[in-house]
Amino acid sequence: MRRGKWRDRDGLRRGVYVLPNLITSGSLFAGFHSIASTYNGNFEKAAIGIVVGAILDGLDGRVARMTHTTTRFGVEYDSLADLVTFGVAPAFLVYGWALSAFGRWGWLAAFLYLICGALRLARFNVQINTVEKGQFNGLPIPAAAVFVASMILLFYYLGGSGSFKHFAVLLTIYVLAFLMVSTVKFNSFKDLEPLRRRPFNTLVVFVFLALLLAAEPQVMTFVFATAYIVSGPVGEVVDAIRRRRTKHKESEKPVPGHDAN
Repeated sequence: MRRGKWRDRDGLRRGVYVLPNLITSGSLFAGFHSIASTYNGNFEKAAIGIVVGAILDGLDGRVARMTHTTTRFGVEYDSLADLVTFGVAPAFLVYGWALSAFGRWGWLAAFLYLICGALRLARFNVQINTVEKGQFNGLPIPAAAVFVASMILLFYYLGGSGSFKHFAVLLTIYVLAFLMVSTVKFNSFKDLEPLRRRPFNTLVVFVFLALLLAAEPQVMTFVFATAYIVSGPVGEVVDAIRRRRTKHKESEKPVPGHDAN
């Protein structure tokens, strides 16, 4: 997650804030650990590393905003860490786990995922002050990486072992790459401020979801990641239908000064 507007533009002369950048370093370490685990053939541990990296990535931005320690250095460092943890690590992981069996199409899919993730991060940094608040322009790379990791964790949870070969995985990676560079809008959830008062039912819902996640983490992580990815295209379709209905209603309104026959 990005850290919003930074506090100063004085470079490194005033130093850096330790806490948020330490959390970002933890996310980067999780990505490196995932790559090392994939190299050793431990795909399940590699997938766990990506999920841990996503949790830390969500924390560093919130900590920086809550403590008012956002800086340009932190934003740039966060982007570089994201490219490793959510770009290189998932691409390397899914290639070793499934895509290598497809030959040229496999490594092309893994590289396409990586380069689309890099383009997504670069575009976000350029559009950081122009994109509508509360929304992401294109699928966030951490969400794409978590989906890849949750897919692998679910595979092992259901009794799978070793590598896996299925055309659906190849197609999924191409779809994720396309969504990252698309203009499909996704909710950023930045308006969910934890310190604000909320209705009592909101607490009940969050407790229920937390219990489900604790009871079946592999299944629920996959369900949450899938629901988030699907929400973008579905929201676009709903908005398009809504705009079409509004346009149709406006065209049916009688023109002032003309009698309806």
